Amino acid sequence: MPMLKDPSKKYKPFKPVNLPNRQWPNKTIDKAPRWLATDLRDGNQSLPDPMDGEQKLKFFKMLVDIGYKEIEVSFPAASQIDFDFTRRLVEEPGLTPDDVWLQVLAPCREDLIRRTVDSLTGAKKAILHIYLATSPCFRQIVFNMDKKQSLEKAVACAKYARSITKDDPAQAGTEWQFEFSPETFSDTEPDFAIEVCEAVKAAWEPTVENPIIFNLPATVEMSTPNVYADQIEYFCNGMTEREKFVVSLHPHNDRGCAIAAAELAQMAGAQRVEGTLFGNGERTGNVDLVTLALNLYTQGVSPNVDFSDICSVIQVVEESNKIPVNERWPYGGLLVTSAFSGSHQDAVLKGFKLRESANATEDDEWRMPYLPLDPQDIGRTYEAVIRVNSQSGKGGAAWVILRSLELDLPRALQIEFSKLVQQATEDANRELRPAEVVHLFEESYHLKSNPRFNLIDYSITTDRSQSPAPPEPGKALNTRNLKRRFTGVIEIDNVQHAVTGTGTGALSSLAAALATLGIDLDVIDYKEHSIGGRDSNGLGRDVKAATYIHCSAAGSKDKVWGVGIHADVVQASLIAMLSAASSFLASKSGSPAPFRPIRSNTLTNEDIQALEQLTGNSDAVASSGGLANKVNIDLLTKQAEA
Repeated sequence: MPMLKDPSKKYKPFKPVNLPNRQWPNKTIDKAPRWLATDLRDGNQSLPDPMDGEQKLKFFKMLVDIGYKEIEVSFPAASQIDFDFTRRLVEEPGLTPDDVWLQVLAPCREDLIRRTVDSLTGAKKAILHIYLATSPCFRQIVFNMDKKQSLEKAVACAKYARSITKDDPAQAGTEWQFEFSPETFSDTEPDFAIEVCEAVKAAWEPTVENPIIFNLPATVEMSTPNVYADQIEYFCNGMTEREKFVVSLHPHNDRGCAIAAAELAQMAGAQRVEGTLFGNGERTGNVDLVTLALNLYTQGVSPNVDFSDICSVIQVVEESNKIPVNERWPYGGLLVTSAFSGSHQDAVLKGFKLRESANATEDDEWRMPYLPLDPQDIGRTYEAVIRVNSQSGKGGAAWVILRSLELDLPRALQIEFSKLVQQATEDANRELRPAEVVHLFEESYHLKSNPRFNLIDYSITTDRSQSPAPPEPGKALNTRNLKRRFTGVIEIDNVQHAVTGTGTGALSSLAAALATLGIDLDVIDYKEHSIGGRDSNGLGRDVKAATYIHCSAAGSKDKVWGVGIHADVVQASLIAMLSAASSFLASKSGSPAPFRPIRSNTLTNEDIQALEQLTGNSDAVASSGGLANKVNIDLLTKQAEA
């Protein structure tokens, strides 16, 4: 049957509460409520394959470790497994801490209440929770009772529960609390819910020191969250002896608003919240205690429960429920701290860089685009924050390289590398794992090995072919303004070439040397930074230099990047230049054909002498100065013979 064109004939809007002077919209939540974890009861009863005793025990221990002090452990009258599990928690030493309350549930039937109380005999702290559905729908359809009969049944069961718990001398060793639920509260006439609870309160006779708990459940979520908050405030205002009862919430998620309903209802006066971890429960589930707790945490309010290792919590929940936590679930999902979009990634990166530049500590205010919670606070790592796929921009890949290799790529290099990453993701038709992004970067910029260029040996000296200015009397000769000479042996495609060149510094002199082979590169941009760890005093140990060189090729529009890493900053820059040279050769048509040098026959005597000193080979040099090709060939021939 298709959806109705006019659903108003079949479905009626929920009638709001008449609360003209509502106060809750002006309230804020400034402290954590009392938590009641009902995973082992309400959550368990909703599972296609309920937990066995050992699974429930593992879950119970985890709840205790997280910090829950009130745990609804079973529906003892429903099955022998639940009854036996409750007895085990009571009888086995060390299982239930002295400050943890065991809560059990029973319907308003005296025989089932008796069975339920028996399961808790001997417990240190026990909460007996009984319920009776009070809405017109349930009164008429399920129980065939009128208001008077419903009220009388609630009172009778409250009196019976009292007689076998706090009024029974045999139960004196147990500290009892009593909880009553007008089930389907959110669909019950507000005044009738108050009438029933007033009668139950009178039957139980609570005190300020030991108040009764009224659980006001949205058994089925039927309205917007503000209406539920109105119902809670109306109930609190209409009841007498407010100091003698605790209002507990039990929102379900049929409309997808359980979190909002629980938060607004706390603003309206509720002091306690019942729910499950990650919201497991009937139909669309219960309210999620993890989200509620971490929502408080991100507002600077301690939730009094600890999710520092949320991954371990998720593992137990998934194993016990046999239901996975959705990847997009708030706080817990695998993808909730991840950014794929390029603009998101760029914003997150800027946020982290700002924190690093400010030397922010874990106690400093957290201000981060797109991340309301520091992933490290719940045991997540920053590596999962940025994920790389075809939608990612330059920031995503740059983040991975920064976190994995400590390389803070210049913006232009980020742009160039992002194109390589996008091509790789499109070719693979999937997200790239961080290790794959790192491998692509190392291969593209020759970090681990340069397939075409290797620096075999080199020296950088002052070029004294131009005489410096005469020194002043009594002072040493100042060579600061003289050029520098690079002299070295470079292996290109497994063939060694002796080269030399002069320039204003190490890079320009290497560029001049490469130009003699026909590799003519000009440096457009140069950046460097240190990488490596620091000791406890903040002093550098095993620090290396990372160098980035952007080059253009003479007579061509080609621009290439080179990256070099080395403990010596000069050698790092030379390695980066050779990385760029390798990329330049790869970009040329016909590549990867073996490199054939184009020699200029212009080596000076100074050049030849420098090469002789580096290689220790004077026979290769003709007395007249010789030709460059002769020097190159003779030197390498001698080296090969040696």
